[in-house]
Amino acid sequence: MSSTNTTYNYIIIGAGASGCVIANRLSADPSVKVLVLEAGVPDTNPDIADIGGFVRLWGSDVDWALPTTAQAGMFDRQITINQGKVLGGSSSINAMMYVRGNAQNFDEWATQGATGWGYDDVLPYFKKIEKYKGGDASYHGIDGEISLSDCPDSYMRSPEFLEAAKQAGYNEEHSDYNGAKQSNSAGYLQFHIDGNKKRESGATAFLHPAMDRENLTVLTEAIVKKVVIADGVATGVEYVIQGQTYTANAINDVVLSAGAFGSPKILLLSGIGPAEDLKPLGIDVIVNLPGVGQNLQDHLQLPIIFRTDAELPHTTLLTGNVLFVNTTNTGAPDMQINFTPSLPAPLAPILPDFGGPVCIFLAILVQPKSKGEVKLASSDYAVKPLINPQYLSDAADVDALVKAVGIIRNIAGQPAFSHLNVAEIIPGAAPMEGFIRSQSNTLWHPAGTCKMGNDEMAVVNERLKVKGIKNLRVADASIMPVVTSGNTVATCFMIGERAAEMILHDNN
Repeated sequence: MSSTNTTYNYIIIGAGASGCVIANRLSADPSVKVLVLEAGVPDTNPDIADIGGFVRLWGSDVDWALPTTAQAGMFDRQITINQGKVLGGSSSINAMMYVRGNAQNFDEWATQGATGWGYDDVLPYFKKIEKYKGGDASYHGIDGEISLSDCPDSYMRSPEFLEAAKQAGYNEEHSDYNGAKQSNSAGYLQFHIDGNKKRESGATAFLHPAMDRENLTVLTEAIVKKVVIADGVATGVEYVIQGQTYTANAINDVVLSAGAFGSPKILLLSGIGPAEDLKPLGIDVIVNLPGVGQNLQDHLQLPIIFRTDAELPHTTLLTGNVLFVNTTNTGAPDMQINFTPSLPAPLAPILPDFGGPVCIFLAILVQPKSKGEVKLASSDYAVKPLINPQYLSDAADVDALVKAVGIIRNIAGQPAFSHLNVAEIIPGAAPMEGFIRSQSNTLWHPAGTCKMGNDEMAVVNERLKVKGIKNLRVADASIMPVVTSGNTVATCFMIGERAAEMILHDNN
């Protein structure tokens, strides 16, 4: 093994939504050296900037395209979870919807031991990163790096949906779900899209503006083998570029921001995780931490499709309208219902011909009860991990989706929706449980696999420090004790902002 030793103050593993924010904030101090190791490629593919091009990125060289194990709750289907393998991470290949989640999500984090992560604690960090005009200043920022806009595709906006939701008993007017109220609120989705109708990713907003700093080094196609640990201290990282192994040393912190699959995988390869899983693979156990890779949660989507009486232009986005509801009437919303008034152009090449114009609802389960795990398949760093989300293993998730279909049918049956509901195509008369188990799919929002808290299954504390190891932190979707009620990228940006402040504070 050949190696080159170079020393930095901070090493960040992963340039996704969280990692890009951290890199920007830490490198703002010219007296420190920062290294970012990204397994993927530069974000130069034109389909990344094109707000209608992300579907073409699935399965490409910028996508990890990680397979799950056969899912018993889905008739043994194997699901592909698309995750960004590129600067910006999944914020460079996602559908650009910006949903913070519900205030109760964060208050629940605090209740579960993530002290200082309640809604009132995290709101200032959301506001700091935002550039959103027209919202209530109590809830939104206007000077941040992330450019946000209400559904920029005029064809996607559906006043019929908003009025039908009102007729069905939900909110009385268009609502800002990232503002004062999310529950039972129908409105237009917000997107991380800039004023030129181009994608705003973690890379475009945070990383590229900092790339000319002499103290920031960003390496792409750098696959991390493990974190180097000596006497209980993270001292550096081993990584591979084009078959050559290198070692980078860290004076202060190593920060894992490799996502809900990558971060636990690297911890496990480094000897941090359940001893019973590591020993059979020949990995020396540094810290027996049973929660690493556990608590995996992911959002599920289920399509409901109606024939309409009017052909609308294909839309550039997947959706534009949203309603948040709670099928159990307790806690944070467990269902996000997206509505598209016509066939989305990005999906047109891969969807069947419905024989006429259609509109599409997506019932999205955003508070799943089913939880899974991520494990190593091998001690070889190049081998993909074993991912078992255990989708729909909890019957409550099926029940919630059944109720969501009922809510959608109620909305579609309102007078304001009459010309959009000529006939229900999917599921029609299909048996409901079989339909749900055969047609639901991931929404690509894995979270929770290095959860924050103070119980025996927690991996990091409220300062995002890995338990039992000094100078090692995790900052990405994996630290969520409970996945948020909405698309997770917004919360990942916030996690990066909060993590950077903590790192700078703790290192004076």
